[in-house]
Amino acid sequence: MRHRRQGRKLGRNPKHQRALLRSLACELIFTERSKEHVLFDKSLDPNAPNPPAVAGRITTTVPKAKEVRPFIERCITIAKKAQAPMEAAAALETSADYRSSEWQTWRKSDKHNEWQSAIAPVVAARRRLIQLLGNREAANLLIEEIAPRFVDRDGGYTRIIQLAKPRLGDAGAQAIIEFVGKNDRVVQKAERPTFDEGEEAEETAPAPAAEEVAETESETEEEKS
Repeated sequence: MRHRRQGRKLGRNPKHQRALLRSLACELIFTERSKEHVLFDKSLDPNAPNPPAVAGRITTTVPKAKEVRPFIERCITIAKKAQAPMEAAAALETSADYRSSEWQTWRKSDKHNEWQSAIAPVVAARRRLIQLLGNREAANLLIEEIAPRFVDRDGGYTRIIQLAKPRLGDAGAQAIIEFVGKNDRVVQKAERPTFDEGEEAEETAPAPAAEEVAETESETEEEKS
């Protein structure tokens, strides 16, 4: 019995399961690569990757999407924790050229020791992401470009949208997994209706007093009698 056994087998052995999660997570992260980092041009480079149809989104089966979602969100949480130390280390880092006289002076000063202490959590987070994802480029992209967007968000970095159309061939249920924040729907609030001045005056007219109502009722009863 599989009591208290979390996760899906997905028809694979444990090593293949981990490789599948890494591949899906890296594929989702690589959709965020900009043209500055990657040249999407087959004429110049035959080995160039294909540009993503929609940045920050991939299509897969529903079980795979549900299985990779906690994995990718765990990686984003690790990358988020490195943002504050990275900003602190950037303030202590020198802008001098590598191995120049100014850099050598900074290297022997106390600021270099402070910078090393500040950058240590970033190095640890980067190594942990490389261990989880198995790809250095994906780890750098996650820390430098994707994680800063979710600094003020506590969890829920991705969403799963199930598609109505099944996959051709085996009729597998398909789903979209994407990063939150880019392809969000804009919620439009309905405008409040405007009224003319005459209608507003009628609505705001004071109600008759109770004594006046009683007098009019007594007069109508006398006329009837």
